Amino acid sequence: MRADSAGAASEIFEANRARGTVRFDVHLRDGRTRRGALHESGSLRVRFPSPEDHGLSAMFVNTAGGIAGGDRFAIEIAAGEGTRLTLTTAAAEKVYRAPGKPAALDISLKVGPGAHLSWLPQETILFDRARITRRIDIDLAETASLLLCEIVVFGRTAMGETMREGSFVDRWRVRRGGRLVFAETVRLAGDIGGKLAQGAIAKGGTAIGTALIVPGDAALVERIREAAPSFGGETGLSAWNGFAMARFCAQDAARLRADMMAVLGLASEVPLPRLWLN
Repeated sequence: MRADSAGAASEIFEANRARGTVRFDVHLRDGRTRRGALHESGSLRVRFPSPEDHGLSAMFVNTAGGIAGGDRFAIEIAAGEGTRLTLTTAAAEKVYRAPGKPAALDISLKVGPGAHLSWLPQETILFDRARITRRIDIDLAETASLLLCEIVVFGRTAMGETMREGSFVDRWRVRRGGRLVFAETVRLAGDIGGKLAQGAIAKGGTAIGTALIVPGDAALVERIREAAPSFGGETGLSAWNGFAMARFCAQDAARLRADMMAVLGLASEVPLPRLWLN
């Protein structure tokens, strides 16, 4: 292929990358959580499936059918004082191989005084040679509460698929009352399959997950630890800076999902989205 033809093909490929943005806020109206201004663009949409007495549930839909190299998505949510909001996805998000630029997902969550936000998306599934960078920024008021979980699956083992190579960068920052209370960046690149096989990393596991519970303390951790012998995968629990965290690693997504559901049930009275129960 001539250089000018290759350049033109690259420009066409770049122009066809998916873009999507969802931005909205919620506030109290007559004691009930109701949506305020909503902005949607590109292939990312949000739906509010059913009215509720006090809280509000929202479901994200990616009409692009997945995430590929060079795609860009952004989500920005603000939960006003005293509101209750639960967020999930219509299905597991699939991240396909990326021969060029990585995909990017930026998530910003702001939770006001006395408000509660549950961020409970379904799994993110990485195919072989997928490349994605994700940023999660969370700004909590001192009296806000949060229930957040993320599950990442490296290949669909039930379909005989494995993730051998790729790139996964996951950056989390959590502020409470304006103070940084948690910061973490996970980087897996190159021979991801080989790295996951190492005992100090995942010991052959293909699914990892994190649950963040605010507020959380040692008593909550102990309550979850009592149920740990029934879990199908490995779980690590800790509490500091006024929040609790559970880490998960399992041989497959089904086992990890079951463990995550058990922990979330013990950590909060907020019911899981109905899509999680299908």
